[in-house]
Amino acid sequence: MKKIKFISLITITLLSSNAWSLGTGISSYPLMTGKKLVTSELFGITSTGGGLGLQVRYTQKLSKKATLDGGIAISGGDRTSNFFAGVDYEIYPDYLRQPKISIKSTIEMGKENEVSRTKLSLAPTISKGFSFWGKEAFPFFSMPVGISLDSESKTYESTISANLGINGNLPIDGYNHLQGSAEVQFGVKDSYTSVMLGVSYPL
Repeated sequence: MKKIKFISLITITLLSSNAWSLGTGISSYPLMTGKKLVTSELFGITSTGGGLGLQVRYTQKLSKKATLDGGIAISGGDRTSNFFAGVDYEIYPDYLRQPKISIKSTIEMGKENEVSRTKLSLAPTISKGFSFWGKEAFPFFSMPVGISLDSESKTYESTISANLGINGNLPIDGYNHLQGSAEVQFGVKDSYTSVMLGVSYPL
């Protein structure tokens, strides 16, 4: 019951605020089919007009190859958004020396500099499990390429960013059931640079 109240409070807070979605998230992390997670992420946008913010992301493993995620965020600065959702589809699994290769499709709807935008993107992603001091973690690299549609001027622009991150269970006694994540996003073209830290809670 406390968990439901906490999630409801966060959701109401986010829906009443400006928001901006960031990062690849934990969709590249290996999950059992049917597994559900809620992730709280702190982030800072370091590009011009940036600011600090909080993002909440829901992730669910739909099938052996597909992972759904979506959420909303609150942030300072010029960049705002209300909703984002995506599906990560595995092409090759993480097996022996072969890394996992997947592609993630995402839609974002909201505002940037008071202009309503819809952004569609595809992100090729490579990830691989490694042992760090006896604990398994999964570094990943993705390169989201997208089209941002401006609702006022009826124009669009292409966007590219490069994301580098790592996911894994927290190496802290009593909290091993939680998953931690860290991610850096580099703005390549008409995008932005940011840093994210997150903790995922199983449902």
